[in-house]
Amino acid sequence: MDGESVAKARILVVDDSKLMRKAAHKMLGDEFDVVTADDGEQAWTQLGDDTSIQVMFTDLNMPNVDGYDLLRRVRSSDNGSLAALPVIVVTGAENDEAARMRALDMGATDFITKPFTTVDLLARARAHVNNQRITRRLHAQATVDALTGLGNLSGFLERLQQDIAYARRHQKPLSVVRLEIVDFRRLFLYHGRAVADALVLQVARLVRARIRDEDTGGRVGLGGFALSLPGGEAAGIEGMIGRLRDDLLAQPPVDEEGLPIPVVLASAVLGADLGEATTAKSLLAQCEMCLAAPQVAIAQATAATLVAPTPPAPAPSASAPLAPLPELPVARIPEPPAPAPAEPPMASAAPVAVAPEPATIAPAPSPVAAEPAPAAAAAAPPLRLDPLLDQLAAGDTRAVSEKLPQVIGRLLPIFRLLGPNQRAQLIQFLQRLG
Repeated sequence: MDGESVAKARILVVDDSKLMRKAAHKMLGDEFDVVTADDGEQAWTQLGDDTSIQVMFTDLNMPNVDGYDLLRRVRSSDNGSLAALPVIVVTGAENDEAARMRALDMGATDFITKPFTTVDLLARARAHVNNQRITRRLHAQATVDALTGLGNLSGFLERLQQDIAYARRHQKPLSVVRLEIVDFRRLFLYHGRAVADALVLQVARLVRARIRDEDTGGRVGLGGFALSLPGGEAAGIEGMIGRLRDDLLAQPPVDEEGLPIPVVLASAVLGADLGEATTAKSLLAQCEMCLAAPQVAIAQATAATLVAPTPPAPAPSASAPLAPLPELPVARIPEPPAPAPAEPPMASAAPVAVAPEPATIAPAPSPVAAEPAPAAAAAAPPLRLDPLLDQLAAGDTRAVSEKLPQVIGRLLPIFRLLGPNQRAQLIQFLQRLG
């Protein structure tokens, strides 16, 4: 192992005998960073303050808080890492089989009997430290967001629960922050995965640069982040978020053509209620509610410096009823009343099916038609692809040809999702069409 103390695994030895604590230092000190406690109460405080302890050896018979009560506290801890800590119980001649069975039932990991040799103690320490390292490595992989390296939702909640316990025990304030890239899903669809991932990475880097060592940042959604800030004050947190927004404004993400993409970053700050009923999940849920309520106001407030792009109108839901079709611009031009149509239009017809009869439309564009349309008619109705495809299947290619530019525009967000190989295949297919 590395001779540096910081590189050594940390082991806690709990025993009311000064002689036993010195013996543990002598036997384990060359290979491990050994810390000691003389009873269960002192050990419990050290475990709460020092998360780097990987293995604990404890005697059973001690004043104040004995080994049984210490073991119970460890196994019932709401800190998942602490609850899984390897606990090796040191037994003596005074501990009979029933005492050992009681410790085993309470969650003891292993036993070692006095008097023990250096080899016995080292063997136990090495085995459980190595196992703990592997466990922590696997746990870290399961609780870390692969893209940003920040904690994922599970990892953030676990750390937040630890911060709640620490703040409650030491009567310190705790603040939780939620950050959300507004309309991130639409940005993903219109600019593609590469641009969206680059934006998420950029926000993650800015978060890391702005928080302290004792703070925790996590990615808790596609475009969502959460921060746990022990001891954080509201005024300082708001200033930090403002500087983070300024950083994002100074270096906005760019699209495939190198043009900047304006971004709005919504935020919510919540001072934690540290009552016994408060959990990490409930605290994060409260912060989510705070984020949802003022999100529109926050987006408007930041729009002065971070101008949000005007997105295309979303396509209607497939399950929602079709909205009444607006009148076409030619129907708004003052002209003599048109004769009644020969037959009523179909109730579910596509936009092209409700256009006026050919006889009522001049063959050449008139000066009146060239004038700007009224403001109310400027916005064209959203294009529905399914009715056009139905007409194409029925042999009506003219309707689709007329709407082809709009159809391609609607399909562009899907084309942006194609990978390089898929794009090449699409190009080859189009070339074969001649």
